[in-house]
Amino acid sequence: MARVVVDVMLKPEILDPQGKAVHGALPRLGFDGVTDVRQGKRFELELEGEISEERLAELRKAAETLLSNPVIEDYTVRVEQQ
Repeated sequence: MARVVVDVMLKPEILDPQGKAVHGALPRLGFDGVTDVRQGKRFELELEGEISEERLAELRKAAETLLSNPVIEDYTVRVEQQ
């Protein structure tokens, strides 16, 4: 069994109101020195069998068409060792 992780983040030029809210709350909670916060999504996909390049390409397509909005989000796909 293999695990593939897809991380999805807003593109840098897109305003992130949730990240800004967290950034504003951190000092009030005593966490100083944080200069910026961006919020994203993480998907973990458990797969049967081995990960081939073809299978990884299919997962990248799923990340582009289902797990992210490529107009405003970037994504990365990586295989996580278990």
